[in-house]
Amino acid sequence: MSGVWVFDKKGVVRLITNPTRESFEMKPEQPHPGTATATAPGARPRVLVYLPTNQVITSFSQLEQRLNELGWTRYYSNSHHHHHHQCPNNDIIQFHRSDASNYLLSLPRNFSSFKHFHMYDVVIQNRSFFQVRDPTS
Repeated sequence: MSGVWVFDKKGVVRLITNPTRESFEMKPEQPHPGTATATAPGARPRVLVYLPTNQVITSFSQLEQRLNELGWTRYYSNSHHHHHHQCPNNDIIQFHRSDASNYLLSLPRNFSSFKHFHMYDVVIQNRSFFQVRDPTS
């Protein structure tokens, strides 16, 4: 898989396939002219597939159920107990595994907010259980 591995502020490694600022914003109406594999404007985004059942994940609750089965649980840091109404973390759910508690999987609660790097984050942390695919239809 080509791309650039980037560490974010939390020390989390992400794979950026097109290492530009637009990679994070994912504007489909501005495909990168330099990439031959750029998806056409209006094309459906890639989908996250749970391999053991070949299920396409279409909602956050489906993903959370699968993560729970794989040993991931919601992580609540002490800072979440302070009620900051302006806190942007309310729409980010963090998961951790007891056997790998040093890693936090940070995923948006709103499934439509999932970006490719969120999907790849799930795939990387659950090898052989998840896969990112282009939509079949």
